[in-house]
Amino acid sequence: MKNIFKNTTLIIGLLMIAFSLSLTSCNRSDDEKDDLPQEELSDVLLKVTDAATQATITYDYQVNSTTNPNVKLVDGHTYNVEVIFKNGDEDATEEIRTAKDEHFLVYNFPNSDIVMTRTDDASSTRADSKHVGLKTKWVVNTAVRNAAATSQLVLTLYHEPVSVSEASAVSGNGVVYGIQSGGETDAQALYNIIN
Repeated sequence: MKNIFKNTTLIIGLLMIAFSLSLTSCNRSDDEKDDLPQEELSDVLLKVTDAATQATITYDYQVNSTTNPNVKLVDGHTYNVEVIFKNGDEDATEEIRTAKDEHFLVYNFPNSDIVMTRTDDASSTRADSKHVGLKTKWVVNTAVRNAAATSQLVLTLYHEPVSVSEASAVSGNGVVYGIQSGGETDAQALYNIIN
């Protein structure tokens, strides 16, 4: 009789564990899953090409780094800029293109006079006709407005923003290109701008 009781208790215990595991595994909603979680991004690259000379320099911001790359810009020059997201050696930019309706980049240039235009092609233009911002053109009027202050690019990739706009707004001594509401930050990269 004791063996039957032990076996029954063991079977009930195993069934309860199996049931609780099945509840846990079904609990995760696909909507909550980020297609490009920040913890999987290792680098945000800026591929900067001078429109006049066609010289290209790639600046690598390493996620969680304590130093920011110095992006050298010449006053009066125009640059074509492409943003590339990496996860180790793997290019993660294609994941953003695939889910382009769920992503948007905001460019903040504190202490710089840079006129930026989004030049994305169809592969990174959302269904609402807004450009994600993977490709841009920068016309540099003044790379560093005030030598006593830090000039930077603060580049933020948003995931599932509620609304987006390509409009620009003055922010301090610079301009922010792109406005979003809601969503989560997939990545943020900081670059120092020098001339």
